[in-house]
This record gives sequence, C-alpha cells and structure tokens, in this order.
Amino acid sequence: MNDSINVALMGYKFMGKAHSNAFRQVAHFFPDVALHPVMQVLCGRDQAAVQAAAAQFGWQETATDWRDVVTRPDIGLVDVSTPGDSHAAIAIAAAQHGKHVFCEKPLANTLAEAKAMHAAVQEAGVVGMVNFNYRRVPAVQLAKRLIDDGRIGQVYHWRAVYLQDWIMDPNFPLVWRLQKDQAGSGTLGDLGAHIVDLARMLLGEISSVSGLTETFIKQRPLLAGTTGGLGAAGSTQMGEVTVDDAAMFLARFANGAVGSFEVTRFAKGRANYNSFEINGSKGSIVFNLERMNELNVYLDSDAPDVRGFRNVLATDGSHQYISAWWPAGHIIGWEHTFTHGVFDLLNGIAAGTSPAPTFEDGVRCQAVLDAVERSAGSKQWVEPEY
Repeated sequence: MNDSINVALMGYKFMGKAHSNAFRQVAHFFPDVALHPVMQVLCGRDQAAVQAAAAQFGWQETATDWRDVVTRPDIGLVDVSTPGDSHAAIAIAAAQHGKHVFCEKPLANTLAEAKAMHAAVQEAGVVGMVNFNYRRVPAVQLAKRLIDDGRIGQVYHWRAVYLQDWIMDPNFPLVWRLQKDQAGSGTLGDLGAHIVDLARMLLGEISSVSGLTETFIKQRPLLAGTTGGLGAAGSTQMGEVTVDDAAMFLARFANGAVGSFEVTRFAKGRANYNSFEINGSKGSIVFNLERMNELNVYLDSDAPDVRGFRNVLATDGSHQYISAWWPAGHIIGWEHTFTHGVFDLLNGIAAGTSPAPTFEDGVRCQAVLDAVERSAGSKQWVEPEY
C-alpha cells in the first residue's frame, strides 16, 4: 500500500468542492500515485456550514480556525482554497510549521505577498504548488508538446481571451470578488491569471506589457446581512466596486513573440470562455475550454491537398493523464484537471520536488498582473518586476 499524507483543506465552497473531489478520486483512478491522501480536516469559519460540507465531501474532521490546524503535527499538506486576502497568512504559517502547501490561484493579492510566500516555502524546504488547473487539460499538454517539438516552428503570435458574464446585472450584490481588499483585483486576477500562466507555460516569460482596466458598474447593492445593507424603510444600501470588471493588455515575450490578452465578466452569453490561439512559422494551434477535449491544429507539414485546421480529440492513451480514465473518445470534464493536479502534487511531495506551477511560477504570474495594473495607471509600457 502507498504511504499516506494527512490533508487539511482551507475553504469549502466552490474551490473547496473541486479540491475535495480531486483528493477523493485521485487514488481510485491513479493507482500509481505515490502518496495516498487522507482527507483529515476541512476548515471554514461557519461551523454549521463546514460540518455539512465535510459530511458531503468526505472529510473526517472540521475546524473553524486555520491557526489551530497548521500547527497540528499530524497534518502534512495544507490546501489553501480561501479568498485571496488570506492566502499569504495561511501559506506562510503552514510552511513555517513544516507543511507542504497547495494554493489556489492567483498565489496572492499582491506581488509582495507572493514573494513572501515563495520565500517561506523555500526557507522551510517544503513543496509549494499553485493550482493553475488549466495546465493539466490533456489538449493543452498536447499544445505544449507540439510547440516544444518545433512542429509549429517559431512562435510569432499569442492571443487569448477569458470571457464571462455573471455580474452584468446591476443588481448583482457586492460579493467578495468585487472588493479589492479581499480579492486583490477583479477579472485581472481571477481570469487573467489563468491565461497569463498558460502563456508562460507555452511560450515563456513576458518581458513587458501595456494594459488598461475598466469598471463598468461602480456601485452595487450590499449583501443581505452586511452592516449598512438596509437603510431607512428597508431601502438598499450601495457599496463601491473596487476592482476591474474588464482588463486588456498587449505583451512582448522574451522569445520575440507578441501577444494580446482580454478578460471580462461583461461578455453577454459567455459563461466560461477561455480560449487561446498561437501562430507560428510552420503552423497554428487553437484551444477553447468549452470544448476542452479538442485542439485545433494547422500544420504546414500536411500535404497541400488536405492542408487545413484539423480537430484533434485529445482522448486516447498517447495524451497526458488520459490513460487513467476512459477509452478513447470518452471525454473528460473540468473537474478532472484538479485530479491531475493533485496526482502531480502528491508525487512531487514523495519525490521532494515542487511540481509546476511552483510558487516561483505563481510569483512570476503575479508580477505580470502587477505590471498590467501599473501600466493601466501610467498609460505606459511596463516591465514585470520578477
């Protein structure tokens, strides 16, 4: 039987649910995983809610204060799936107590926090990994292989968008994702971090950026139960939106390629549209998360009479991670990317190495986001402060 590691998960809502499923499934579908995760503690501030989530997701214990959990000698891995304002405190304390750390993206709310987190895991000698789950889509792994093998030649262009529409209603309340002190930024950190990480993984470092940000709805109703949420005669009180609703930026890559990035929560009809196109001297690649099992590929090496974009279904055993799942053509889903990440994380812990994306990758992504914000303020090209 594989060795085991006790896991503590901080946060039990959207990401907590996805991470819980990954820990629960990984050993069942990846029998060669080096460590068997024991779902020991689920932590959240609302005792009743966290107990209900633990029962639903399969955690053995609950806690309401992360400070008590990170000091426990029986915990080997701390998974940080909370809002961004607590990432740094939890991750740094966990590392200082000798725990390996798995952290949701973006790594932190600020570049300074991200650098402190990276320093903490380095000083402690523990594994630190960031959950940029879209790296672990098999079709994205295929894209990387085609680029690394030189099959699309020298890369000239990167263009990426991540489009959603879930806050377009002006009556949508002022949730934590719309408050800078909790979220760090809006679409830039929430969605932009994903496509920046994919760009870095596939093309390499970004050397300079020129960006703009915009907030379309600047005030929203306060949540029910929030202090000041109701005024005289029950009238709704409004609060200021302190993050961006949309962001766009141009980028130059260290390898000479140029790129464009666009993220928004105001693209009507787009629920979770994460797409990129890469153009090289010998071919092109197109990916769309809403068709995540597919990669569109154009190669000059094809015979002229059949040359054109082909739709590759990345679901057979030659594609990364797929052999653990179903026969060819039996597609996988969004949740599987989390299981793939947990598989690599646990094998990395067993080997004593941090799998990519490491906390250093998290810092470098944060440096690009920081540069975009500075560029939007100065209206000039800005270099990331790696």
